[in-house]
Amino acid sequence: MSKLLWSPTEERKKKTNIYRFMQTVNSKFGKNLTEYEPLHQWSVDNIADFWATMWEFVDIKFSEPYTEVIDELKMPGAKWFQGARLNFAENLLRYRDDHPAIIFKGEILDPVTITYAELYDEVARLAKSLKAAGVTVGDRVVGFMPNMPQSIIAMLAATSLGATWSSCSPDFGIKGVMDRFGQIKPKILFTANGYSYKGKSIDSLERIRSILDQIDSIEKVVVVPYTEQEADIADITHAVHYKDFISHDSNCSLEFEQLPFDHPVYIMYSSGTTDLPKCIVQGAGGILINQLKEMILHTDLKREDKIFYFTTCGWMMWNWLTSSLAVGATVILFDGQPFYPDAGVLWKLAQDAQMTVFGTSAAYIGGVKDSGLKPGKEYDLSALRAVLSTGSPLSIENFEFVYDEVKKDLQLSSISGGTDINGCFAGGNPMGPVYAGELQCRGLGLNVQAFDSNGKPVVNQQGELVCTLPFPSMPIYFWDDPDGRKYHNAYFDVYPGIWRHGDFIKITETGGVVFLGRSDATLNPGGVRIGTADIYRIIDNIDEIADSVVVGQDWKNDVRVILFVKMAEGSDLTDELKKRLNSLIRTSATPRHVPAKIIPVADIPYTINMKKVELAVKKVIQNEAVLNKDALINPEALDYYRNLPELQD
Repeated sequence: MSKLLWSPTEERKKKTNIYRFMQTVNSKFGKNLTEYEPLHQWSVDNIADFWATMWEFVDIKFSEPYTEVIDELKMPGAKWFQGARLNFAENLLRYRDDHPAIIFKGEILDPVTITYAELYDEVARLAKSLKAAGVTVGDRVVGFMPNMPQSIIAMLAATSLGATWSSCSPDFGIKGVMDRFGQIKPKILFTANGYSYKGKSIDSLERIRSILDQIDSIEKVVVVPYTEQEADIADITHAVHYKDFISHDSNCSLEFEQLPFDHPVYIMYSSGTTDLPKCIVQGAGGILINQLKEMILHTDLKREDKIFYFTTCGWMMWNWLTSSLAVGATVILFDGQPFYPDAGVLWKLAQDAQMTVFGTSAAYIGGVKDSGLKPGKEYDLSALRAVLSTGSPLSIENFEFVYDEVKKDLQLSSISGGTDINGCFAGGNPMGPVYAGELQCRGLGLNVQAFDSNGKPVVNQQGELVCTLPFPSMPIYFWDDPDGRKYHNAYFDVYPGIWRHGDFIKITETGGVVFLGRSDATLNPGGVRIGTADIYRIIDNIDEIADSVVVGQDWKNDVRVILFVKMAEGSDLTDELKKRLNSLIRTSATPRHVPAKIIPVADIPYTINMKKVELAVKKVIQNEAVLNKDALINPEALDYYRNLPELQD
């Protein structure tokens, strides 16, 4: 049994949205549910009733009602809420008062607050200008933008007209942008003139010039001020300053285009570290209802909350965070380096903004721990009630760090899902306990199971993460995939009719979930599948090692475990340290986890969203091509893994 770190009081449980939802289910369906696991079981046993109840509970705004919740329980191909007509942006702009909608802090900028009334007004004026520019239903509008209010405003203006939004963060290289926007042929591109990172202003417009040379569908480039008030754009084709583009009509109102439930709202992208990114098209209604489920029930978000997630516009957590507007909460944005000028910058923002929900990555929490900062002692975090973590498995040590050094009384929700669904398969339960190393629960309405090698569900054993029943936030299709083959091969080629997500997990007897790494990066020594997270949990606690990556090397008709380590400053990989590592791994995990080789490297490669790229490392050591290095924040790191003599014997 994992170590219990926190439990909510009975008083706190009864104040949660999920408790209120449970009472709604009990009243409506004659149930007597009192705990989360029976509620989850009811939600997957009664898919149509669950999602119909969710529609009412989160108060979806619509102009035409649906005729049926789901036509048939099949994947892919299930049709949801047919007959309904709605608009995504209208649901996010239901509040139009003086309550703060957005608080923005740029690394080199003073904080800015925008009210819901101001947000609606700016979206309405921008939508009028987009419409005048010819934007209509089905057009693609894209952002090459920092994480700033105008990114959200542009998305809302575009989707109010029925256009489809897609975005990349400005730290993407030219090839990374082309691999994404080049496929979907956008009509309008929003960009800032630059952005700031570690106190340095970085120009974006030179890359915009290169993008325009290669994407001829772009009819207008709207340049938002960031690093300077009015950059020189005279030589940029179709470019116009934001202040000159947006309507100055003070009486604009939005006419929200009413569209089917599955009308395309977002195009997201697979990481593209080993191939051209897949363009994942997502439906407005499915994303809306699932994200509101996660906000209102799993995060317990309320109007009085102030919610933050450290993200860029190129990560799905930006889309996820933006849906908080539908609840009327205050969204807090930060753009910059999270450890500049020091490790406390985001915790000072939490203190100053009186943040109630602090979202970040597992890598960030590990970085704060390694820095020696003790946020709870150095900052006033009295308003904080929840910390969310995603991106990679959060180690047991970092779970404990949050409770030891951030705050004793809060809900730590490690959450996990994916860009594919713009949401979570497993995450937070505000009514439930937190155990070290575990995600609290599987998501409501999601029949998530762990399948063993025979395709059978198992508990307390490692297995493939699958979802055996359809759910509304599944992609509606992939771009340029007319026969659906790419879509099928991405999720359904292993278990017909069952979504295989590509994660290796263990479901506990209490309903918690432990993530063990990507199943496509799973190690198979002697034919036994083991997860990389088991090794990372051990290595992350070794002071002499700054970072690591584990891969399986095909070797003599088997697979051997290779551990690459980036040493901490002043430390060396001695034979004594290797022996200590092997002993710790053997005793803390299993003998099969013990690496055949431990090799020092100068750096560990990561995607722009700070995920380790085990597959790319494996390709390099096996002399296979890595096709899309622009998806990496440090692509040069892969060179450290080429032609290593240690891997030849």
